[in-house]
Amino acid sequence: MSPRSASVNEELRRRSRERLLQAAVELVGERGFEATTLGDIADRAGSARGLVSYYFPGKRQLVQSAVHRLMHRTLEEALEREPCTEDGRERLARAIDAILGLARDRTVLMRQHMAGLLQAEGFVQCPEQRRLAELLGDTVARYGAQDVSADYPMLRALLMGAVFAALVPGVPMPVPVLRAELFQRYGLDWEMGVPPESEPDTKTEDEDLSRFFATEERPNTR
Repeated sequence: MSPRSASVNEELRRRSRERLLQAAVELVGERGFEATTLGDIADRAGSARGLVSYYFPGKRQLVQSAVHRLMHRTLEEALEREPCTEDGRERLARAIDAILGLARDRTVLMRQHMAGLLQAEGFVQCPEQRRLAELLGDTVARYGAQDVSADYPMLRALLMGAVFAALVPGVPMPVPVLRAELFQRYGLDWEMGVPPESEPDTKTEDEDLSRFFATEERPNTR
């Protein structure tokens, strides 16, 4: 039997890595970060356990790459869905809805991801993160940003802040309220993207903001 070509080996490695990333997303979403081991992920992926260490330095780096993969795939699907559009404002609306949708639909996974970003390892630079950055940077450029190098980090920060606010246990901000704030910030029409069933009530939005920031009870001075 002739040895496999370099291109075949590369494709096999890519598929093996993809299986590990998908398994990590599934298991952390089901069990949480602490209850998921690298062995569990390897077993779910049908891979040898030594391959995990070959591709990733640790569990947190693996999970962060896995979530960035989920984010860029979700974002790409939202941007390219029918009807296809080159309208920069519509594409930005779709991007915002895609990321906020993950906070709404994949709560456990995204909460673990946000917590991981605050750990000592910080923000992991990986192919999945770079692809996510490319998509968001392109979205900002099509929106008409004059300085993408400055406006992309701001969009990233606003999206991360909105996701964090939606996931805080005990005082989560409703996703429609966060969406309305971001849409106002970028001058987007509510009907763009994938709007919720109804526009948030102004009074309710004010109450939600007050509740979010009231993290401590006023001390009893009597």
